[in-house]
Order: sequence, then C-alpha cells, then structure tokens
Amino acid sequence: MRAAVIDIGSNSTRLLIADADAARGTVAEVLRRSQVTRLGAGLEATGELSQAGIERVEVVLASYRRAMLEHGADANLSVLTEAVRRATNGAAFAQRVRDHYQLNAQVLTGDQEALLTFLGATFQGRDAGRAASREPTVVIDIGGASTEFVVGRGTSAGFHVSLPVGVVRLSERRIAHDPPTGAEVKAIARDVRSTFGAGLPPRERAPVREGVAVAGTATSAAAIDQGLEPYDPERVHGYRLSLQTVEELIGRTAAMTEAQRRTVTGLEPGRAPTIVAGLIILREALSAFALQGVTVSEHDILFGGVLQLAGMN
Repeated sequence: MRAAVIDIGSNSTRLLIADADAARGTVAEVLRRSQVTRLGAGLEATGELSQAGIERVEVVLASYRRAMLEHGADANLSVLTEAVRRATNGAAFAQRVRDHYQLNAQVLTGDQEALLTFLGATFQGRDAGRAASREPTVVIDIGGASTEFVVGRGTSAGFHVSLPVGVVRLSERRIAHDPPTGAEVKAIARDVRSTFGAGLPPRERAPVREGVAVAGTATSAAAIDQGLEPYDPERVHGYRLSLQTVEELIGRTAAMTEAQRRTVTGLEPGRAPTIVAGLIILREALSAFALQGVTVSEHDILFGGVLQLAGMN
C-alpha cells in the first residue's frame, strides 16, 4: 500500500509518503518533505496556538495534500503532538485539519507518540542486512515542546515517557539575548537536567547500552558535523554522533547570533532560533543515560506511522 503520514509538531510540519509491503516486510520511501512552521511559538506565554502559527501550518498542509493526491496515497495519518495536546484551542485545530484537508488527524498522547517513534526507529525490515540491536537501547526524540524516551530491546518497547522539555519551549522560556548569554545556556541545561532527573528513573537508565536519536535536532547535528550541503538523508541515517561533538556544537552555535546560525552549513535556516536549546537537550539526554554517543536515525514517528497504517506494527 502507499501510505502518507504527516507529523504536525511544535516546531515543524513533515510529510512522508512510502510504499509498505506487509507480506515482504519492506518500506520504500517515495517522498519526504519538511518545513519549519513553529506551531508552538508563543504557546508558553498564552496557552494557545497562535493564528500565525496555524496559518503557517495550513499553507504547508495544502501543499502536502496536493502531493498526496499526485502520488496516489491509499491511506493517510496525521499525528499532532505536544503543542496541540497542551493548547486550549488544540482540539479545534485538530478538527479543522480533519475537515479542511481530509486528513486522518489524531492527537497522540505522550505514550502513543513515544511508542510510534520507537516502532519507526527500530524497524529493520524482513530483508534487512542486520537485525535490530538486542542491547538495551534508548530512542530519543527531541521535539518543539517535549522530548520522548523509549527504552527497549530489538523492536520490543519497555519503559517510555514524554517529558515537557522541547526546543521551542525552552528557547522562549530562557533565551532573551542574541546570542544567548552564558547564564541563559546554563539555565536551559539546569531545567533539562532537573526534568530528566525526575522523569527518568535510575533503574530504567542503568541497563541502557545504546542510543538512537531521531528528529530535527539530531539530524541537524549530524548534517552540521559532516558539512552537508545540500542535506543528504543517506549520509545522516546511521551517522554516529559523539557526546564530544555535541558539546563542541553547543559552544559553536551558542557563540553565534541567530543570523550567523542561519548560514551554518548543514543547518536548515528555520532551525537557527532553536538549535542551541536542542543541542543542550541532546547532551543532557546522553549524559542521563551515561552514553558517549548516539546513532542518528531518519526513521522516526513518520516511519512508525507508515508501519501502523500498513498493519506492520
């Protein structure tokens, strides 16, 4: 079947169209698009989705809907995450997505979001050259308003949690200067460390031996480290990102103005306002699990959504 999945996140709106063959256990990407839309901008202060943010998303949804029709998608799923969960007008926005764009829009719980991400990140396919790792592995998904963690072995998920730290949320809460001050950088790290300390039980952290990081912060870090221009998903997927490299990228990007960050090779300009917070979250996530590095994956909640539509979960 040809499936289309849209992820309407707090920071970006993304599309994946893929051919999934349940009998063969294969998924082949047809089209992937991503646009920074910052739906969650201002949510920290107002408690609702802004009209400007909604309009940015709707422009992108219209183009994605056209792409779905052009490519003959048989089924679709649109997942809405933390920003919509929190917003007072989130339910109304989700209904508008259903009515105006004929999308199967679902507002996921934190648990559903984490598990769908794990499904996508750990899928290897029946004909893959290697099996999913049997070592205890944590999948890390850093979003605009929240960060999801799932610990499991192979394709079997165990402990999972969604914690309220995200790149848009922390940037709006803690960064008031351009470039951010040292005190602001430390405040973000302090917030993240405190939240992770409270939300990630030591008994769940201790067995973990490997990490997989998905979504924009991790893929951007891999692209920056390799100096990719243009972005190359094949070189990003499976890239090994060390804790030391993440530390170096924090120092490099935090010393720049937003305008300077927009010119960094490998960084999508729309992510320039939030990449510092994202890298700090990634560093603290690795530190929480005592990991010296992480494998970056292009297979995330979009991929998990395709598998779910195809009955391969």
